[in-house]
Amino acid sequence: MNAIKNIASWRAGRTALAIGIGLTLSACAVGPNYHRPAAPTAQTYAPTPIAQSTPSVPGPGGDAQQFVQGMDIPGQWWTLFHSQPLNGLIDDSIKRNPDLAAAQQALMSAVESVKAQRGAYYPQVGTSVDPTRQKVGDVLSSNLASNSTLYNLTTAQLSISYTPDLWGANRRQVESLVAQADAQRFQLEATYLTLTSNVVNAAIGDASLRAQITATQDMIDSQSKILETNRKQMALGDMSDADIASQEATLEQTRAALPPLQKQFAQQRDLLAVLTGRSPDQDVPAQFNFDELQLPQDLPLTLPARLVEQRPDVRMADANLHAACAQVGVAFAARLPNINITANWGSAADQMHNLFGSGTGFWNLGADITAPLFSGGTLLHRQRAAEANYRQAAEQYRSTVMSALQNVADSLHALQADADAMVADARAERAAARSLDIAKHQYALGDISMVALLNAQVTYRQAELALIQARANRYSDTVALFQALGGGWWNRHDVADTSK
Repeated sequence: MNAIKNIASWRAGRTALAIGIGLTLSACAVGPNYHRPAAPTAQTYAPTPIAQSTPSVPGPGGDAQQFVQGMDIPGQWWTLFHSQPLNGLIDDSIKRNPDLAAAQQALMSAVESVKAQRGAYYPQVGTSVDPTRQKVGDVLSSNLASNSTLYNLTTAQLSISYTPDLWGANRRQVESLVAQADAQRFQLEATYLTLTSNVVNAAIGDASLRAQITATQDMIDSQSKILETNRKQMALGDMSDADIASQEATLEQTRAALPPLQKQFAQQRDLLAVLTGRSPDQDVPAQFNFDELQLPQDLPLTLPARLVEQRPDVRMADANLHAACAQVGVAFAARLPNINITANWGSAADQMHNLFGSGTGFWNLGADITAPLFSGGTLLHRQRAAEANYRQAAEQYRSTVMSALQNVADSLHALQADADAMVADARAERAAARSLDIAKHQYALGDISMVALLNAQVTYRQAELALIQARANRYSDTVALFQALGGGWWNRHDVADTSK
C-alpha cells in the first residue's frame, strides 16, 4: 500500500531531515508528502464480457438499453426519465430536505475552520488597558518616585507574539483541514446523490404499488361479480356448494393480498413527503405511473480508473487519507524545538491623563526557544498513533474503492438479469391472458367449470403482478447504475457552492 511505503521511506530519512532543517529552511514541512493512490488498472467489471445491450419488451419500461463506453452523466440525470412531476419533486427535495441543508452547513463549518487555522501564519496582536489601585507594605520601597505606599497605576500596552512555522506544523495542520473540508464537500455530494436517488426510487415504488393495487382491485371486482352470478345459479340448482366455497376461498385470498399493498403504498407516500421536506400529514401532489416514466435507453459505462474520480464516497475517502497524512507531520513537528517571538510596547502612569507622557513609555522584545525533553513518551506515541491512523485511512480508501467497483458490477448484472426476467414475465403474462380468454369462452359455452375459470383468472393476475414488479426492477436498476457511477455531480449547477 502506498501509504505504508510512504511512512516507511519517510521514517528512514527523518533523522537526517531533522538535523538538516534550520531556521533558514523554515519553508519546509516535516512529515510525508501526500500522493494519491494509484487508480485501478481493471478495464471491466466482470471476468467475462458484459453484454452491451439488454433485450426489449413491448410496453412501458420494456425498451432495450445499451451501455455506452465513456458516456458522460448529466448533472440532473433523473431528467432522462422524462417526467415533469418527478423533476418537480426532486427540485422540492433539494430546496427543503434537512439532511442536504445539514451537509451544506457542515461544509461551511469545515471551510471556516481552514480560514481560522490560516490565521496562525501571522503575528498575533493584542492590546490592553489595566487601571489598578495598589497598596504596598510600609517596609517596602514604592515603585513610584513619591515613595507613596498607596497609589493608582494605569498600564496600557500593545502586545505582539509570533511563532515562526519552522517545521511546517501549521502548514500541515492547514493541509489537514483543507483535506477535511474536501471530505465534507464530497459528503455533501454523496448526500445529494443519495437524496435524489431515493426520490426517484420512491417515485418508481409509487408507480409500481399503484399498478399492483389497481390489478388486485380489478381481480377482486371480477371475482366478486362471478361469485354473485354463481350464487344465483346455485339458487336455481345449477351450481354446487363446493363450487361456491372454492370461489369464495379464492376471492378472500385475493382480498387478503390488498391490505399489505395498501400499507406499502401509504408508507411510500410518507417517504416521498419526508424526502421533500414535508411532514407525513402534508400531501405530496405528484403521482406516478409507468406510462409517464420513460426508461433511459443509453446508459453510461465508466472505466474503473475513471470511477474513482467520479464517486463521492471514494473522493471523500481520498480526502480523509490526505488529512491523516498531514496529521503525521503535525505530530512529528510537536517533538521538535520551536521559537516564539514576543514584543510589548506601552505606557504606565499613576494618573490616567499622564499616559503616553514623557518618561512613561516602556517596551520589550524577546524570544524563547522551547524543546520537549521528556514527556513520558506522549509525543512519540501520538506520532505513532497518527501513523497508524494514516495506514487505517489507506485501508479504508482501498475498501471504499472495492465497494464502488462492486456497486457498478452489481448494477450491470442486475440490469441484464432483470431485463431477461421481464422478457420471461411478459411472455408469461401474454400466455396467461390468452389462456384466460379461452377459459372465458369455454365457460360461456358450458365446457368448463367456474373453478377452472377462476384458476385461469388467478394465473393471469399473478402473471400481471409479476410483470409490474419486473418493470419496476428495471427502472430501479437504472437508478442504481447512475448512483453507482457517481450521479454526474461534476456537471451540475443547481446547488450553491458554499466552499468559497
